[in-house]
Amino acid sequence: MSRWAEIVVTRSRWVLAIVLLVVLFAGAWGVGIFGKLTGTGYYDPNSEAVEVEQIIYENFGSQAADIIALYAAPEGRTIDDIRPDIERTLAEFQDAVPAESIQTYWTAPPPMNQLLLATDQRSVAASITLGANSGLTAANFPDALELLEVPGVESQFAGNTVVAIEFTDTLESDLIRSELIAVPITLVLLVFIFGGVIAAAVPVFVGVLAIFSSLATLRLLSNFTEVSSYALNITSLIGLGLAIDYGLFIVSRYREELAAGSDVTSAVKRTMSTAGHTVMFSAALLICAFAGMLVFPQTVLRSLGLGAMAAVLGAAVLSLTAVPALLTMLGHRINAWTWDRETSTRAEARARRFWGGVVRKVVRRPALIAVVITGGLLVLASPVVEARFGEIEYTALPEDSQARAATQTLLDEFPSTGNGATLVLRGENGQAPDSAAVRTVSTEVAKVDGISQTVIVGQESDVVVLQGLYAQGVDGTTRASEITGELRALDVPDGTDLLVGGGRALVDDANQAVSDSLPWMITIMVLSTLVLLFLAFGSVALPIKAVLMAALSLAATFGVLTWVFQLGHGASWLHVVPAAMEPTFVVLILAVVFGLSTDYEVFLMSRMMEARAAGATTVEAVEYGISRTGRVVTAAALLLIVVTGAFTVSGLSIMRFLGVGMIVALIIDATIVRMLLVPSLVKLMGEANWWAPAWMKRVHAKVGLGH
Repeated sequence: MSRWAEIVVTRSRWVLAIVLLVVLFAGAWGVGIFGKLTGTGYYDPNSEAVEVEQIIYENFGSQAADIIALYAAPEGRTIDDIRPDIERTLAEFQDAVPAESIQTYWTAPPPMNQLLLATDQRSVAASITLGANSGLTAANFPDALELLEVPGVESQFAGNTVVAIEFTDTLESDLIRSELIAVPITLVLLVFIFGGVIAAAVPVFVGVLAIFSSLATLRLLSNFTEVSSYALNITSLIGLGLAIDYGLFIVSRYREELAAGSDVTSAVKRTMSTAGHTVMFSAALLICAFAGMLVFPQTVLRSLGLGAMAAVLGAAVLSLTAVPALLTMLGHRINAWTWDRETSTRAEARARRFWGGVVRKVVRRPALIAVVITGGLLVLASPVVEARFGEIEYTALPEDSQARAATQTLLDEFPSTGNGATLVLRGENGQAPDSAAVRTVSTEVAKVDGISQTVIVGQESDVVVLQGLYAQGVDGTTRASEITGELRALDVPDGTDLLVGGGRALVDDANQAVSDSLPWMITIMVLSTLVLLFLAFGSVALPIKAVLMAALSLAATFGVLTWVFQLGHGASWLHVVPAAMEPTFVVLILAVVFGLSTDYEVFLMSRMMEARAAGATTVEAVEYGISRTGRVVTAAALLLIVVTGAFTVSGLSIMRFLGVGMIVALIIDATIVRMLLVPSLVKLMGEANWWAPAWMKRVHAKVGLGH
């Protein structure tokens, strides 16, 4: 880091120019990601349910309806009266947009046609499966829906693709709105934190560059793997938030060095060897946290993990290149454009007195503080015992969403959505199962409680496909999951293999894959954190304490999220429908909060270690570390709350889940845990904080990451 600082201060203009050219050109190229995002990748490709989907697709083509068009007869007319208009519209649509199949109440074979007739017989549905060569994209999809509108007839559109594209469109508009909210508010807050415009502008400038970097990263990733629609918002805002936070740490330390009497060159070098070193180490911890997401089989989780890792790396690289280059060029003008040159100095002095006073009070009663805070956080965490995994449903869309309204109409007015368990029967040696075996399985499936009837969907080669349709009120309940298990446990005739899939099975298998992979993710995060923190501090106790503090913050955060979003307490205030938690976002919050928790621990402990190296006692080191990081850590958390809290204005309830989770976690960790609980535990542990076996001390002396 010292060698890099030497390069930056001697070639600051070149460094900044190169960074700007690379990032701006990369960002311009990265804008192309908007046409490459997908709404898929949530299922486990190795699961039985996905195998069923693949077998059906290979033998029969796509069976899932991309569009379900709902047509309601006007007052005084019947569905037979509007049939010619509907069929003419569908024929024109078929001519304009090639589709694999279009089925209506009048053309579908019984009993499937009854699923396309409303219970009041005043509405009908058309099930449209698009072909691979339909030519439809997210950009021209709304035009295709317009072709399906029947003049004079109320027309609504549901279906997997309709809902997925509305999710993507909402996410893209949310990203723009979130950044328009977060960036100016962050700039204003930084002006008050620093007491000047120039100092405030530096982190925001680098944060904006991080957005361009994130777009380029996602575009690059899209060439190798699916990139989820959610990755666009999450990667961009993580990059923005961390770049601003890192810029805040570096600029604060630089101004501190200037205030201590250093010249510009010395101040930049000293800043890079301290705050810059810590930023680099912090980024390594966060990358390790997100690397744990790569163990999941779902492409959506891996793309989010890769995107987040790249966002962290981009934020760190920009903070360690553009920021010191700007500081070198600005020199003492970093304090320009201020209403009072002493404002920042007085604010820092007040903050040190305040946090120093807090620490002194904490260390006088460390046991009481530790017990009360730990007990309180465990109470907050208690609802997590009721947490369970669910899925992203149509109710996550905004209340005024047309796709959400159409899906609700489909559920309310039609006898069944056609959902149920999909069964694939295969014979031996490439032969189809005999008819007696098919009848036996069909009869046994129909006997299962919650199955209304069994329908033979088709037969091809050695495959027979059955659909066990759910009875009214079963879909979306825990009974649907139980049915999948009961069907997979059925005894089938000799010479016949049975595979069970369907929508519910896809979700359950995906959730099980997350549950199975979570311990591996946690193991990766914990072990990498323990190793890195030991290399940084040369202590065994400090890394263990950091991991336990992160676990406590996470438990309290998920307790609050379960209480609100699943159990429904206060859900109406957030305009969300209570539901089981979607595992993708549970995993994401787990990685982000764990990483940020250890991140703040590093910033705090680094200053404590500085004091220890200067000969301070444990209590003196605690007071020094807290008094000098209290203001900057809480300010960094506040800025991240603004950036990630922008998710709460999203039209999607799942993004509000993420926003609320980040706000709760940051408040708990940056204040209650970091500023109160940690110093009380450090005081209680005394000299044990710095202990390590002699052989580990020797290892640290050789390969440690000290300043």
